[in-house]
Amino acid sequence: MTDMQGDAGAVILSARGISKSFNDVPVLFSVDFDIRKGEIHALMGENGAGKSTLVKILSGFEAPTSGVLCLDGVEVELPPDGMAEALGIALIHQEMNLADHLTVTESLFLGREITRYGMLDRKTMRQKTREALDELGANIHENTLISDLTIADKQMVEIAKAISRNARVIFMDEPTAVLSQEEVDRLFVQVRELREQGASFVFVSHKLDEVMELTDRVTVLRDGQWIKTEDTRNLDSEMIARLMVGRELSSLYPSKSEPDVDAPVVLKVDNLSTGFVKNASFTLRKGEILGFSGLIGAGRTELMEAVIGLHPRVSGTVEVNGVALHAGDVKTAAAMGLAYMTKDRKGKGLLLEEGMTPNLTLQSLDRHARRGLLSPASEVQAMGRAKRRFDIRVRDTRVAAGRMSGGNQQKLLLAKIMETEPGIVIIDEPTRGIDVGTKQQIYQFISVLAHEGHSVIVISSEMPEIIGLCARVAVMREGALVEVLDGDDVNENQIMRAAAGLRKAS
Repeated sequence: MTDMQGDAGAVILSARGISKSFNDVPVLFSVDFDIRKGEIHALMGENGAGKSTLVKILSGFEAPTSGVLCLDGVEVELPPDGMAEALGIALIHQEMNLADHLTVTESLFLGREITRYGMLDRKTMRQKTREALDELGANIHENTLISDLTIADKQMVEIAKAISRNARVIFMDEPTAVLSQEEVDRLFVQVRELREQGASFVFVSHKLDEVMELTDRVTVLRDGQWIKTEDTRNLDSEMIARLMVGRELSSLYPSKSEPDVDAPVVLKVDNLSTGFVKNASFTLRKGEILGFSGLIGAGRTELMEAVIGLHPRVSGTVEVNGVALHAGDVKTAAAMGLAYMTKDRKGKGLLLEEGMTPNLTLQSLDRHARRGLLSPASEVQAMGRAKRRFDIRVRDTRVAAGRMSGGNQQKLLLAKIMETEPGIVIIDEPTRGIDVGTKQQIYQFISVLAHEGHSVIVISSEMPEIIGLCARVAVMREGALVEVLDGDDVNENQIMRAAAGLRKAS
């Protein structure tokens, strides 16, 4: 990163009266926004508020319908498709923007390769890649293929790519959604160091605690309109939440019901092992919400994918309502009323180029068939029910799922799972990358499912979420299910002790 000190606080990039419409549907209404030199500026709002659209306009990935952009006080039209990087403007996408067939080094230098005597200087590029990764404290080898990286490591590569290009303004759209707390801490250290050198950041996040910890100023959008810009020190989390949703959030979590110890066991997992998970055993009762906690990489997702049949089992048994479920039999698991909602809604959960209705009924086509043919009328009725039940807020159900806000995508994914009418629902990271208002709705949906007699497993990396929703919590560490907590033991201290391998506090 080159030295960019001097003129600290001067406005680098600004938007004046920015409006944007897609197919005559307005999503931004005359928004003003500015980015100062050497600041970390949070952009907040509910899903659908227009944050991602504004970021794409400010980074050249979308053109405004009307309004003016200024760079260093001069009106500009930003070049499209990421070419604004040449002007010092970089966007770290919420969706990964990496080519799986390239190595980490090739990804960092794609389009700006270093040559020597007309040949690629691979040694120098690997060295500079290593330096960028070391700055972030990322334990990633520079020759590793992108396809072999975890989601968290891919995010770190995206961040390394942006900061290695000496960007003056870096937009980060939900950069910590897939990072562990240790990785988040390292990222924040690096961001602060770059800010001291004069770099500016726009931090788009739904994690209010991170916004309060990291940022200098906060701008809130609601329904495509500017609501407020204020120094972070003059705000608190409750104030930001109220500005975002336009109403009081009196209780984020629904009241918890004590587990019915006499309720029948609907899922029994005994000594299940995979290549990483070791001898995991647990039970789930009818109408229960069971939480699975632990550090990222503890094996929670792998365990549940093995239960549902998406990941191979090495040993162990799974019983659904007393009937054995054979390993790898996803179709039978679904027929027995077992459903899994992936944490990767864009990569594995939804067809982003398709409309809402095809996504909704994809796993339940047999329920909408009449004499062997798909019934459009049945699908339309199902879509109407889903919109009402899960409060999916779109003007036109023909919109591609990839064009929907993250919150509406998550609601559509939940509706898709529930369209199969499962008795047991496994929900992996139910509120990743969605705003506080939609979180409250998702929590209410989960509570209602349990009251209706469904049994729910919630996997979450957010401790308050696990504690707020679940009467029992299973904690995993390094592939082992180390403890199941209930009652007063469902608290942050006991969960963290178990996740860290410490003995239960008395």
